[in-house]
Amino acid sequence: MSTDSPTISTGSQRATTGPAGYAWAVARIALGWVFLWAFLDKTFGLGFATPAGKAWISGGSPTTGFLKGTAGNSLGGLFSGLAGQAWVDWLFMLGLLGVGAALVLGAGLRVAAVAGTLLLVLMWAAELPLATNPFVDDHLIYAIVLVGLALANAGETLGIGAWWGRTPLVRAYPALK
Repeated sequence: MSTDSPTISTGSQRATTGPAGYAWAVARIALGWVFLWAFLDKTFGLGFATPAGKAWISGGSPTTGFLKGTAGNSLGGLFSGLAGQAWVDWLFMLGLLGVGAALVLGAGLRVAAVAGTLLLVLMWAAELPLATNPFVDDHLIYAIVLVGLALANAGETLGIGAWWGRTPLVRAYPALK
């Protein structure tokens, strides 16, 4: 008797269905909201992590607080020097928006997994050495989940991933799935 989750064929990959498919879908949407919320709060200064006066639309830098706070860390010289630079702010914010939107919608999970993992691993490296664990923190856990979401085709349950995968663009460039 097999203990594997039921799967459906989606071309060369298989999507998890049943309870496991829904668990991956809920994880995908929740993690997408983490990215989207960070984007919204940093853009508009909604008063949670970013006060209104430091919002991006008010002239604040979305990267300065975090990156300046890494100055005393192992790689702090590298990362604190990037704080507040316009190109870094734009890349960071576009990353938050793009990864968050892809996860919530369930489309472009491969691109979101690569971009999100890069963003998260850079944030993890900026915090080295970690305060509460010698190696693992939430950035690495989120990165691992991102990869799992893409590998499980999690956008096909409670998302537009199945439709997205059938578009001519994605058929021509499967990396966009």
